[in-house]
Amino acid sequence: MTVTAEGPLPGPPYDVAIVGAGVVGCAIARELARHPVLRVALVEAQDDVGQGTSKANTAILHTGFDATSGSLEATLVREGSRRLAAYAAESGIPVERTGALLVAWDEEQLATLPGLAEKAGRNGCPDTRLLGADELYAREPHLGPGALGALHVPGESIICPWTTTLAYATQAVRAGVHLHLGTRVVRSERRDDVHVLTTSRGTLRARYLVNAAGLHADTLDRTLGHDDFTVTPRRGQLIVHDRFARPLVRHILLPVPTALGKGVLIAPTVHGNVLLGPTAEDLDDRRATRTTAEGLALLREKGRRILPALLDEEVTAVYAGLRAATEHDDYRIAAHREQAYVTVGGIRSTGLTASMAIADHVVGLLAGTGLDLGPRREPEPVRMPGIGEASPRPCQRPELIAADPEYGLLVCHCERVSRGEIRDALASTVPPRALEGLRRRTRAGAGRCQGFHCGAAVRELFEEARP
Repeated sequence: MTVTAEGPLPGPPYDVAIVGAGVVGCAIARELARHPVLRVALVEAQDDVGQGTSKANTAILHTGFDATSGSLEATLVREGSRRLAAYAAESGIPVERTGALLVAWDEEQLATLPGLAEKAGRNGCPDTRLLGADELYAREPHLGPGALGALHVPGESIICPWTTTLAYATQAVRAGVHLHLGTRVVRSERRDDVHVLTTSRGTLRARYLVNAAGLHADTLDRTLGHDDFTVTPRRGQLIVHDRFARPLVRHILLPVPTALGKGVLIAPTVHGNVLLGPTAEDLDDRRATRTTAEGLALLREKGRRILPALLDEEVTAVYAGLRAATEHDDYRIAAHREQAYVTVGGIRSTGLTASMAIADHVVGLLAGTGLDLGPRREPEPVRMPGIGEASPRPCQRPELIAADPEYGLLVCHCERVSRGEIRDALASTVPPRALEGLRRRTRAGAGRCQGFHCGAAVRELFEEARP
């Protein structure tokens, strides 16, 4: 198993190099790992997988009910949703099927709902249902006053995006993929039928190249002579409310969508919190992940109408993520046979849901450009640590504690994280290289005190495990 973060890169060319270890890049690596004859490199500029767009989203497993009918996105979201739900059950990724309510607050929005129900049917979601105000409030008694009705989408679910990305990466690395972290690609050129990537750690070569660089996908695309799309970073700010707020909401509460996206929603999380957001701010800065007073004030204003009691609950955290929006209404996935190159661009918030289907589609495109995949072999299954609220944590399982008392020694009391879980994460196939990565893997420090009480102990365990 090969995971590197420093030092020189291997000299011999890989068969395939994937640039970008977000949820889509990791899914592609996992899919390619099913073909053991291939030497595959997964290259990431930052120090962990899922550090870009993939780590800061609304964590929804979409059905694709409102995708543009006939689009590539609609097809891949529909197929990806089915695949990811099955994979999550197999791999221990936390998922809860809460369903969603698309809430109409005025007559114009109410009139839109039947058309959205018809669209959902065309997109393979025939089980949506129109609700009147009485049934809506019976389902969501804490909803703000004035809602006229809703479209119920029972298939919408919530999921852990961090565990999903890590599961893909873990399975890929165990099956032979080389993961190179801290490897920023600064230039790409093609020489003698080989892609030569100049990176912050030296040169990496590959016969085939996959561009899954997210916010920087258009930049890499242009180094190879293409000008098919431009990424405009779309910032989404979100507020995370304490788990005491969880009883206030039973479904994902969606607004009627606009051209900028699905709008501000309220959703429970698999970790027991409640999300309010996101904003949709088109920016020029691809690093602008700061929250703003204006953005948070807007969210509170929207939240006050949707779920007034939520604003009385404690805020655990705020964060912002950037989506890779483009001037097009669909994903920008294209194969360039003459260059042995596949672009995977414009993957927006639905990329988490569609990730497994995108990966299958991309591997098919690579085969179409001439890559000999060789025989196929299923990788060994993985079982990820359960950090969701729907299943017991290790400290709640007497049989685990009896076998290993470390699972009964709590370090983070807010999130009930044991020394055993932290130890396992630090010794895992793709270990965290910073405290933030450890928090995503275990929830240590992510609770209501935000590490005030456990921070020193968590840091000590982290430092002890560093080579």
